[in-house]
Amino acid sequence: MAPTLAVPFNDSSALIDFVINQGNGVKGLSELGLKALPKQYIQPLEERMCMTNIVPQGSIPIIDMSNWEDPKVVKSICDAASEWGFFQIVNHDVPVEVLENVKDATYNFFRSPAEIKNKYSKEHSSSNNALEWKDYLSLFYVSEEEAFTLWPSICREQVLDYMKKSKVVIKQLLQVLMKGLNVNEIDEAKESLLMGSMRTNLNYYPKCPNPELTVGVGRHSDVSTLTILLQDEIGGLFVRGNEGDDWIHVPPIKGSLVINVGDALQIMSNGRYRSVEHRVVANGSKNRISVPIFVNPRPADMIGPLPELVANGEKPIYKQVLYSDYVKHFFRKAHDGKKTVEFAEL
Repeated sequence: MAPTLAVPFNDSSALIDFVINQGNGVKGLSELGLKALPKQYIQPLEERMCMTNIVPQGSIPIIDMSNWEDPKVVKSICDAASEWGFFQIVNHDVPVEVLENVKDATYNFFRSPAEIKNKYSKEHSSSNNALEWKDYLSLFYVSEEEAFTLWPSICREQVLDYMKKSKVVIKQLLQVLMKGLNVNEIDEAKESLLMGSMRTNLNYYPKCPNPELTVGVGRHSDVSTLTILLQDEIGGLFVRGNEGDDWIHVPPIKGSLVINVGDALQIMSNGRYRSVEHRVVANGSKNRISVPIFVNPRPADMIGPLPELVANGEKPIYKQVLYSDYVKHFFRKAHDGKKTVEFAEL
């Protein structure tokens, strides 16, 4: 049994050594039985989740994908992307066992000994200068060969399978969303621009001694074209509602995937589709996992309003930016809501 610590790491270098250098992660901190949150994780007041701002009956749209080419379904996807920036899909083409396998593989990776995890996860994510209460593993997909060489064997096949099976759904969604912009054909160049690069994160949010003082993930919008998120049954993802400071909980639905528009698609759609701020709260009683797939342009791509939109006389509200510059700008600072997109505004 780990010793119970009353006063957590007051010394930042001891904390960083334990969490990062020794590979124990936030999970290791959680398992020490801390009675109080280390001060490095305490978020400023304005970044903590205020439970009075939660819309009690609020829900993002839930869309049945079993007949995804049906005009009604097409309309509901495009409406959700422009009004909410977030929706959940059910009856999609990713088999439930593929989703269950990748969840199990995520748990297995984070249960690995510290020295194994240490080989793969070095980063420490911060939000507004305080640290976020989560561990994560980032897996960039270049090719299967590279994945077999560089990814941890304990989760590699399950993640590859999840990415491969999700690709079908990603292509369906992009086809529908492009049609909503009157872009009726996705040729090779356009497909490469929309989904030329992919990355999966395995996220682990350990239970937390003072969940109200910290965040699992701070407020941010994604830099992707689309993000496909698998969440477990615990819940904790909140999306900014359409009324100022309102937040809507995204309830876990077994077998569903949460889809959200990223900044790249907001820019390419000239603001027609919205990337929306979201955040994850910490949990005082349960460990939570989630597995997002980020569907991105390639680093060397220029992103800006699609030529088809501008050709129709629409006034561009964004300039052309190099995607890698946009991403660097995002990672250069702590999570700060929707500020990144200003980088691309005209």
